[in-house]
Amino acid sequence: MNWLGRWTRERRLRRHLIPQAEFDAAVSGLPLLAGLTPDEHDTLRDQASLLIAGKNFSAAGGAEVEASVQIRIALQACLLTLHLDEASYRGWHEIILYPDEFLRPREETDETGVVHISRDILAGESWQGGPLVLSIADVAASGQLEGYNVVLHEFAHKLDMLNGDANGFPPLHRGMKAADWARAFSTAYEDLCARVDAGEDTIVDPYASTNPAEFFAVTSEMFFEVPDLLVDVYPEVYAQMRQFYRQDPLARLGRPV
Repeated sequence: MNWLGRWTRERRLRRHLIPQAEFDAAVSGLPLLAGLTPDEHDTLRDQASLLIAGKNFSAAGGAEVEASVQIRIALQACLLTLHLDEASYRGWHEIILYPDEFLRPREETDETGVVHISRDILAGESWQGGPLVLSIADVAASGQLEGYNVVLHEFAHKLDMLNGDANGFPPLHRGMKAADWARAFSTAYEDLCARVDAGEDTIVDPYASTNPAEFFAVTSEMFFEVPDLLVDVYPEVYAQMRQFYRQDPLARLGRPV
């Protein structure tokens, strides 16, 4: 970042930095953030402040967009990018909030050409180049180290989309090998699909078998929320995510393997 970029960033932070008391209150309500170093707390506060300043938070379905909800979302979103490029959420501008799960119409054309119209009940949604949508009720349920996190899930999709449509293959860092990523994720995805098709109970949410993009988003949730479970079932996926996110939640949270 050149001097002008640094000056602009510092100017924005002076105007938009999350007040320390509000930051501390949000952190204390998110066990997900346990174990971060003081430097990581400072970085997280800065990144979350810039995310809130740079995105338009819109209400839908009668939702109330409170500052505490914005902070809660931003902290979890920026946990994903804590050691990544600060501009990782570039190219889109809006976060839409519903009070609870919302309906989304869907059209599918079958093999005979017949169009089927249905409505999905969603907790979150990410659009390529467009807004990210979240249920406030599901945001409130996220970050408790219980394995479910709609914020991490939808923002992981945004990272996946940095090099095109979401496909479970985000842009990798220098030094990471595409072949290693593909092998780890394709092997685990195929294993999960086989287990789901066989009717087995799986540690990984069966929704992850929908497609590789959902597998990446669901396992990103697990990587941060329940890293011990992910490393137990798919250790090579955990190892690739540790390189990609440049974090080791298993060590940070002190979870036993």
